Amino acid sequence: MVEKTTENRIVELDMGQGGKKMDILLDFITSRIKIKKIPKGIGVESFDDGAIIPFDVSSSDLVITTDSYTVTPLFFQGGNIGTLAASGTINDLLMMGAKPIAFTLALIIKEGFKFTNLGTIVDTIAEITAKFNIGIVAGDTKVMPQNTMVETGMFVNTTGVGIIPLGRRITDSSIQPNDKIIASGTLGDHGFAMLVSREGIELETNLESDVAPLTPLILPILKYRIHAMKDPTRGGLTSVLAEWAEKSSVSIWIDENQIPISEEVQIVSEIFGIDPLHVSCEGKAIIAVHPEDAEEVLQSLRSSPLGRKATIIGEARKERSGKIFMKTSIGGHRILDKPVGEPIPRVC
Repeated sequence: MVEKTTENRIVELDMGQGGKKMDILLDFITSRIKIKKIPKGIGVESFDDGAIIPFDVSSSDLVITTDSYTVTPLFFQGGNIGTLAASGTINDLLMMGAKPIAFTLALIIKEGFKFTNLGTIVDTIAEITAKFNIGIVAGDTKVMPQNTMVETGMFVNTTGVGIIPLGRRITDSSIQPNDKIIASGTLGDHGFAMLVSREGIELETNLESDVAPLTPLILPILKYRIHAMKDPTRGGLTSVLAEWAEKSSVSIWIDENQIPISEEVQIVSEIFGIDPLHVSCEGKAIIAVHPEDAEEVLQSLRSSPLGRKATIIGEARKERSGKIFMKTSIGGHRILDKPVGEPIPRVC
């Protein structure tokens, strides 16, 4: 149950980082929206990765998603804010089962920002969208005075539009008991890479963000019985599973020994004492699939460079709905809870 809020409460930093505190802020905002969806569609009331707008005269639904990027630093190991904005928008559409077709792009820039950096960021967005034949069809640019923005000097907002064939919707509330849960690769890479970049820490290990558009990974598996997909951004894997268990009225059982964690992430997580299951990814998908299709989906994922470490990490069950259980490496079980917030802020 989301904690009740009042008009005189202030917005806290943790309320933008995923987890229970963000639920408070989202409930406060969405409770004021009068029309939350188009008839027969899916809107903000479902808290999925995008909205679905049905058209009576079409054989497809329209999927829309929007996001803002306030990452620190703007340039990091494995990408920049442009890589993040383009990939994140594409991936949110893919997680709904949609093929991305168009973007809007809005930039908020602080005065004094270097054109060379701006050019690199815009070029990155343009190259990624062109690679997947996605048009940037509208946009907006604002320049703000020095004293009105954070030190990074730039925010990016995108809206993505995609299409999905009728009857092929993929939502958080569609998981069935016995569905297999698949992680497309190692977890926590983006958040920890951002932390290392931000703190200026030099490691002997090569830790880079996993940020990437998942188009070549996801489009080939849409022919299978995929019931839910989500990219584990703010709040990481635990937030994804908590939302699924609640929305689909199932319990989710995972095996700690099957969860893919890179050696680099394991080292950094031990240094900082941060659980990688709570840390964001920007180039991975968590997938709930019909058990009879699970092996074929797994093999398809592993055939792509983006999914070579894909693993079945657990399954959904009917009993004890709304809970997440993890079999630990020593053979016991413990209940996982949705984190209060993202332990590494401003990573997306």
